[in-house]
Parts: sequence; C-alpha cells; structure tokens
Amino acid sequence: MIKEKQKEPTIEEIAKELGVEAEEIVFSLDAIQEPVSLQEPVYGDGTENIYIMDQVKDNKNTDEYWAENLTILEAMKKLNEKEKMIINKRFFEGRTQVEVASEIGISQAQVSRLEKSAIEHIKRIYK
Repeated sequence: MIKEKQKEPTIEEIAKELGVEAEEIVFSLDAIQEPVSLQEPVYGDGTENIYIMDQVKDNKNTDEYWAENLTILEAMKKLNEKEKMIINKRFFEGRTQVEVASEIGISQAQVSRLEKSAIEHIKRIYK
C-alpha cells in the first residue's frame, strides 16, 4: 500500500483491504508494540527527568485515599476490641450483622448496638 499510494495507509484502509473491522487492526497493532518500562524517561533537561510512571494516573492510590485510610486506621485504634472486630467484619469483610453475630457468639441486636456505638465513637473523635 505504501508503494502504491506513496503514503502510510490508515487503519480503515488496512481493515478494508483485509476485510476485517478497524478495531481488530487497532488491537493487532497494539499487540505488536514493544513493552515500555515505567522507569523509562519521557523528558529530561539534564538535571531532572520525568518518567512514564510520573505520567500514569492512579485513581485508587491518591493522596486523598491514603489520608482517608490513615484516618480510618487511627479511628479504629480508639475502639475497644469487640467494636474493632465488628466494624472490620461488617465494613471491610462485607459480613451481615447476622453473620457477625453467629461468628462471635452474640445476638444480632447486640451486634447492631455495638456497631452503632462504634460509629458514634468515631464520629465524636472526628467532630
């Protein structure tokens, strides 16, 4: 195609020539790309480099996420052991109050009261 038209073919032209969807061509071209290290510099002025890793966005590990986790960890430290266990099982392990009650040998009503008490305790700490 380059010899015939004296230019690089478009993805659509390649797809038409091969009788496939343009999306398949894009996937194929992506698949043959050489992997690049996150430590690869993308810019450098001789004194400071910017690496690919600096340009990749991470929605999960933001400063806000870390601050929230630290706050939660600090709040959890101030709860008694039973409250910690209930909050952990309920909100971090995704268990129901009935499941927690069965696991630790108390009634669902007690789990509910302890959970409510723990949440109120955390609210008082951070008001």
